[in-house]
Amino acid sequence: MATLVCFHAHPDDEAIATAGTMACAADAGHRVVLVVATRGEHGEPVAGVLAEGEQLGVRRTAEVHAAAEVLGAHRVELLGYVDSGMVDTATSTAPWAFCNADVDAAARRLAAVLADETVDVLTVYDDHGGYGHPDHIQVHRVGTRAAELAGITDVFQSTINRDHIIRGIARLQAQGIELPNGVEAPDIENAPDFGTPEAAITHKVDVEPVLDRKRAAMQAHRSQMADDHFLLAMPPAAFTAAMGTEWYIASGPPPAPGSLAAELFTPIR
Repeated sequence: MATLVCFHAHPDDEAIATAGTMACAADAGHRVVLVVATRGEHGEPVAGVLAEGEQLGVRRTAEVHAAAEVLGAHRVELLGYVDSGMVDTATSTAPWAFCNADVDAAARRLAAVLADETVDVLTVYDDHGGYGHPDHIQVHRVGTRAAELAGITDVFQSTINRDHIIRGIARLQAQGIELPNGVEAPDIENAPDFGTPEAAITHKVDVEPVLDRKRAAMQAHRSQMADDHFLLAMPPAAFTAAMGTEWYIASGPPPAPGSLAAELFTPIR
């Protein structure tokens, strides 16, 4: 049995980005640990979900534990940082926000969790946080530094395959399928922080065999994803095409034969 640790910024990030990888590892008999930097207290709750006086951070903490159980995770740790909210907001400029935390201090906090485990693979985000979210960028900084401190060489950066999304949207448009409000093909020239060109992505994980659990993990985050959320509202075939593969950039040397990294992650070239 090997150990996979997935480091995320907020509850629900794991469901969208690495849920399939986590479920595949758990199904193969490996130990799966989820570490979340914040409780996501500055997210935007679905209308009517929270009870009167219920705090969003408390609800999202319960939701991430429920999602982790669906995925077969063995341990969930929250580092206790404050959600930064979106870029250029008052919450993102607060000195106590996660995005403004001292990287080495935060990395030592994560490394303390890693020291409790015999970690074979660590996942973080790419250097622009998938789409420029300040907490996601901080996960990259803190996670890669913690890997250095803990001596972990198999580090995989979860990313968005920009070209895959553009191709998928083009297929939907060609079929005359109406896209949800606000969803359109990203303008690569004008949205440099959105996703990663496919040519720069090194590995993928086929998560179709566990896609029902990935969807269930997303549904566990009821405060963030109503049934009409554009991802959950996709027809099954479209959901499979969009979410059936998780994409990564390898940070370290090629995985050793027989290692957890070699078992989970498939080179795309």
